[in-house]
Amino acid sequence: MVQGILEDVVESAVKVAEEKQVTEPAKALPALETADTPLSGSSNENVQTNGISDDGQSVSSTDNLETDVSGHQAAARFSHVLQKDAFLVFRSLCKLSMKPLGEGPPDPKSHELRSKVVSLQLLLSVLQNAGLVFRTHEMFINAIKQYLCVALSKNGVSSVPDVFELSLAIFLTLLSNFKTHLKMQIEVFFKEIFLNILETSSSSFEHKWMVIQTLTRICADAQCVVDIYVNYDCDLNAANIFERLVNDLSKIAQGRSGHELGMTPLQELSLRKKGLECLVSILKCMVEWSKDLYVNPNHQTGLGSYKPSEQEMAEGKGLDTGGRRSSVSSLDSTVSSGVGSVGTQTAVPDDPEQFEVIKQQKEIIEHGIELFNKKPKRGIQYLQEQGMLGSTAEDLAQFLHQEERLCSTQVGEFLGESSKFNKEVMYAYVDQLDFCGKDFVSALRIFLEGFRLPGEAQKIDRLMEKFAARYIECNQRQTLFASADTAYVLAYSIIMLTTDLHSPQVKNKMTKEQYIKMNRGINDSKDLPEEYLSTIYEEIEGKKIAMKETKEYAITTKCSKPSVANEKQRRLLYNLEMEQMAKTAKALMEAVSHAKAPFTSATHLDHVRPMFKLVWTPLLAAYSVGLQNCDDTEVASLCLEGIRCAIRIACIFGMQLERDAYVQALARFSLLTASSSITEMKQKNIDTIKTLITVAHTDGNYLGNSWHEILKCISQLELAQLIGTGVKTRYLSGSGREREGTIKSYASAGEEFMSLGLGNLVGSGAEKRHMASIQESVGETSSQSVVVAVDRIFTGSTRLDGNAIVDFVRWLCAVSMDELASPHHPRMFSLQKIVEISYYNMNRIRLQWSRIWHVIGDHFNKVGCNPNEDVAIFAVDSLRQLSMKFLEKGELANFRFQKDFLRPFEHIMKKNRSPTIRDMVIRCIAQMVNSQAGNIRSGWKNIFAVFHQAASDHDGNIVELAFQTTAHIVTNIFQQHFPAAIDSFQDAVKCLSEFACNVAFPDTSMEAIRLIRYCAKYVSERPQVLREYTSDDMNVAPGDRVWVRGWFPILFELSCIINRCKLDVRTRGLTVMFEIMKSYGHTFEKHWWQDLFRIVFRIFDNMKLPEQQTEKSEWMTTTCNHALYAICDVFTQFYEALHEILLPDILAQLHWCVKQDNEQLARSGTNCLENLVILNGQKFSPEVWGQTCNCMLEIFKTTIPHVLLTWKPVGMEEDSSEKHLDLDLDRQSLSSMDKNASERGQSQYSNPTDESWKGGPYANQKLFAGLLIKCVVQLELIQTIDNIVFYPATSKKEDAEHMAAAQRDTLDADIHIDTEDQGMYKYMSSHHLFKLLDCLQESHSFSKAFNSNYEQRTVLWRAGFKGKSKPNLLKQETSSLACCLRILFRMYVDESRREAWAAVQQRLLSVCSEALAYFITVNSESHREAWTNLLLLLLTKTLKISDDKFRAHACTYYPFLCEIMQFDLIPELRAVLRRFFLRIGLVFNICSPQEQPLPAC
Repeated sequence: MVQGILEDVVESAVKVAEEKQVTEPAKALPALETADTPLSGSSNENVQTNGISDDGQSVSSTDNLETDVSGHQAAARFSHVLQKDAFLVFRSLCKLSMKPLGEGPPDPKSHELRSKVVSLQLLLSVLQNAGLVFRTHEMFINAIKQYLCVALSKNGVSSVPDVFELSLAIFLTLLSNFKTHLKMQIEVFFKEIFLNILETSSSSFEHKWMVIQTLTRICADAQCVVDIYVNYDCDLNAANIFERLVNDLSKIAQGRSGHELGMTPLQELSLRKKGLECLVSILKCMVEWSKDLYVNPNHQTGLGSYKPSEQEMAEGKGLDTGGRRSSVSSLDSTVSSGVGSVGTQTAVPDDPEQFEVIKQQKEIIEHGIELFNKKPKRGIQYLQEQGMLGSTAEDLAQFLHQEERLCSTQVGEFLGESSKFNKEVMYAYVDQLDFCGKDFVSALRIFLEGFRLPGEAQKIDRLMEKFAARYIECNQRQTLFASADTAYVLAYSIIMLTTDLHSPQVKNKMTKEQYIKMNRGINDSKDLPEEYLSTIYEEIEGKKIAMKETKEYAITTKCSKPSVANEKQRRLLYNLEMEQMAKTAKALMEAVSHAKAPFTSATHLDHVRPMFKLVWTPLLAAYSVGLQNCDDTEVASLCLEGIRCAIRIACIFGMQLERDAYVQALARFSLLTASSSITEMKQKNIDTIKTLITVAHTDGNYLGNSWHEILKCISQLELAQLIGTGVKTRYLSGSGREREGTIKSYASAGEEFMSLGLGNLVGSGAEKRHMASIQESVGETSSQSVVVAVDRIFTGSTRLDGNAIVDFVRWLCAVSMDELASPHHPRMFSLQKIVEISYYNMNRIRLQWSRIWHVIGDHFNKVGCNPNEDVAIFAVDSLRQLSMKFLEKGELANFRFQKDFLRPFEHIMKKNRSPTIRDMVIRCIAQMVNSQAGNIRSGWKNIFAVFHQAASDHDGNIVELAFQTTAHIVTNIFQQHFPAAIDSFQDAVKCLSEFACNVAFPDTSMEAIRLIRYCAKYVSERPQVLREYTSDDMNVAPGDRVWVRGWFPILFELSCIINRCKLDVRTRGLTVMFEIMKSYGHTFEKHWWQDLFRIVFRIFDNMKLPEQQTEKSEWMTTTCNHALYAICDVFTQFYEALHEILLPDILAQLHWCVKQDNEQLARSGTNCLENLVILNGQKFSPEVWGQTCNCMLEIFKTTIPHVLLTWKPVGMEEDSSEKHLDLDLDRQSLSSMDKNASERGQSQYSNPTDESWKGGPYANQKLFAGLLIKCVVQLELIQTIDNIVFYPATSKKEDAEHMAAAQRDTLDADIHIDTEDQGMYKYMSSHHLFKLLDCLQESHSFSKAFNSNYEQRTVLWRAGFKGKSKPNLLKQETSSLACCLRILFRMYVDESRREAWAAVQQRLLSVCSEALAYFITVNSESHREAWTNLLLLLLTKTLKISDDKFRAHACTYYPFLCEIMQFDLIPELRAVLRRFFLRIGLVFNICSPQEQPLPAC
């Protein structure tokens, strides 16, 4: 039978050839490769085309193909007659395959069916063995387009399985070998046949199965898959084949509506598997396509080339990608990529960016169309905003014409709107139609095929009106219609006729006569020819006016999904759909048979990113549903393989959202997450776990934040392993297999297993048995292969790149924190793994390691402060081990890696208050110091920071251990490695300072101060090392580095000790600080001294803070007092260096001390001022003397107690009785005049805490205490001036000599005191002395005024001032005047000050006369007794001046002296007065010297 068919074929070819009268021989074409594969039993009938000899010349195609070749092919010429024969045979086979079958069910033995099958088999053979000429010659390509593709469009929807299968095979071959020429035909086949069969619910399982089998082969070719996406989904004028294909396959893989398709469960499962297989193949193709971008951390070049070991294969690891292309032998990628194609197609360059832009534009257009189909204005506005549509009416009209995806109803509604712009668009739309030469009905059909007429009559009216105008405009030569009105009415009547004849709602149809009658008088009151109207009626009756079939079909398929009641109805419906599909496909194939569309053969790797972005959601849905709803191992395997491929693609292209979604899906199906229950674990879940581990191993470089999910699962996997092995411990160490623990009861284990959904499985015996079964089900998680695979993730972390390892570590730390969050049973699995990977990765480059440790160190900070001591101990011990290893590597100068590494110790010590942990930290640091001291550089800072924290502890053991180590460092290690520790030298000193300030351990405090003193030796002995060290002090001058890094920290910390510690410690600190200054001050620069004294003066600043009065008093009496004397000693020792920069500050500080409400400190201030001037005065310049004198003047002014003259108690009323003076009380108050200053200060001015003060208000007590101190200061200042000018004790000795001389009556003899010339008198100018005299006179005047105000003294006494006797300032009154007189008389007889004699004499006369006049007014005998030495001094000094000067004084004093004689004077004073009066007699010549009773001295 086959032989007969072939004979028919050959005879037909010969007959056609004869009809074309072929007379010219054709030129041979060597090696023409168009041979058909012989069929079984018909080898003699083969069509042989290989090896034909050259026996003729070329034959024009136009001579042979009159009716079948269009005009544009006329230029094509066959180069051999056999090419023409091949063409004719091929065309005949195509036509034969299109012959229709008989009515009813097809008979397998019928001649029509058998001939169709054989012709398709022959066509398949021809295409599979086609040579270069057949694949590239334009005539053959056009034959495929015009005949074969049209034939396939009919046979591709055949209900006969054999025909359908052969059609699919032919399509596969075309896709493989001819796709570059058949872009539009392939689109039609996919869109109208393949995808429709997959999508329709009525198609049979057999058809779906064969289609999906074909798709399986297509999806296995990476080149083909990428080409489909590039040429269709990235083409504005093509359908989204790739996206639609994946969506359809996803629905099939999910098993949606399987029962509606009439399939058995087994068939549905098979179809699901095939769908999954296709989806997996697509992802494998993407992986294969982008493999060059993949970097395997385990040195694998890509997923496709990865050859898994047997063990990995058994565990489901490794993607089997090696034979993907070879599995489909018919899809040869080298051919499909267009290699060797020399056809007429124009290749488009493969520019991924351009295609991505086109794809984005396409998505915008599609979204705009979707909006338009809901609301036209919104869609148009959106497209215009996106720049995809013009704003003119012409642009919109063109868009409505060209875009077939627009809803016809919405287009009609939009065109019919009455707004001005809508009318303009409608006019432009109609004007773009060409009705020239068209009969009226044809023109109306053309007009109405683009949209559906709106239902509103006014809209139809506007459309018909414009149509009529356009028709008349295009056919102006016609004579049938008198005007456009005629065309308008006729068009309207045709619309009504169509509705009437073809609407099922109209039962009484319009007759022809009625129609003719209806149209009478419409042609300018005349009738149109009846024949014309009759023809119109018949044409409309035969074929209604409707939209284009493609649109009609597209709408019906989208909008209607009929329900299938039974198999018979389903088959009937399917046959109808197949017929419609064939009709549509055939029409489309014919429409594009002559079209040429450029085809791009993809080459770039970047296409995979937008491809995956487009379809990752349906892929994930298919895999997730497959894993969730199906327990079939093959389905699970396919799903897991697909997810793994998807993760690989998302990783390669850095698609975080997609990657995280797939990894989360894996984690969810592993049943290891907190929301799952491990009791439901099946084999597919075990496989999911293995897949997750494999992903971690092979794609670690790209996982980023997805590490979190993976590491959470690994953490929970450890719990599952414990269940599987029956181990139930308190999870307080590493992995379950490495720790030992006792078996606990199920009740106590309940909380531990809560996170795995096992909390309700602990208790009764039945539940224990259930637990045993669970252990068995999860036992595989503890298999050696899984354990090794998990370990390989951590050991393989060394091969992760710099960014990946940071992500890995960060999320491992996060999981560790979750593990440790349990208050009762924290687990340390991840913490142990952190320690392990720290060991593994420690040899990375420092830049990477720093980033890693930044994360790990922060984690140790938190873990080391965990309230569970076991956890904290593990953390600290792990830190110790890591630190020891890290320190072994050493560190170069100026680096900070050790500092960063050891910082967690510092943080733990600071935040964790547990004595156990703190002690452990100290011991760890001590061990490091003892074993790695030579390698430590920047780490010293952390070490001292830890010891600094320990120094303030209250635990003696911690403080002792820390101090011992610190002492060892300072005394021994610094001795050997001082250059390496310079950067932390100040930290060491600060640490020692903290030890010194711990009040609980005074012995340690003293020893710490000794060590600080010891540190000064290092600075002194090795200044060059400090000078050469740069570090971060680049802005510090080399000469100052010794100060900044050496001396300053030492002295500063000593000042801190002074300010913070108790008396004995701060006294020791003060002593050491000034010892260092005195010992090493000769090496200090001037500006160093300025910095230093700012520190020193902080000692006094401490007293400016509000504190308890007793503490403040103690501080002033001890520390400030001590510091004041020490400052003066240092200033004296280094006067040359310090006087220019520090004298004003020191004077100001002395002034401050004198002003304090502390008698001891005030006395010390004046004493220090005195010592400072006496010791250094001979070096003072006039400017310095000026500063000094001004300081004294300021002190005098600020310490005069003016309040004594004005103070009144609150509410006091004057009492006249107070004016009566009690002389006895006055005598009592003046009874102690001869005591020295210090004794007098203590005896006359009682302490504020004296018993006599207890009755007075506190405010008065405080005020009186301050006034008393000011009085003391005044006395001290007077004595200070006396001591400065005349040297200490000189004046006292002089007074004693005067008294002795008066007793001997030898006043004329010169009195010489040994220390007289040691005073500062000779170094001071007269101006400076006058300043001091001003001070003395002011003090004398104040005290004299107070002593004379008996009423005020009584008020003060009664208020409690000064105790048992009335207050007085007698000593101040006399001592100030005495000092004043000494200075004036010394200047009066000083030849070197002759220029000042006049001023001195004037002042002397004034002072002495006032003094004598005041003495006369004194009524108290004790008061007069106090003036005895003063009068003796005045008279004695006056007697020693020259006669000329004496004359002036005698004249002034004479009256006062005469008055004085009436008082009861002591013998010595009377003797001096006698001498004075005798001298007057001599000087004024009252008597001669011979008349004097005593011999001249």
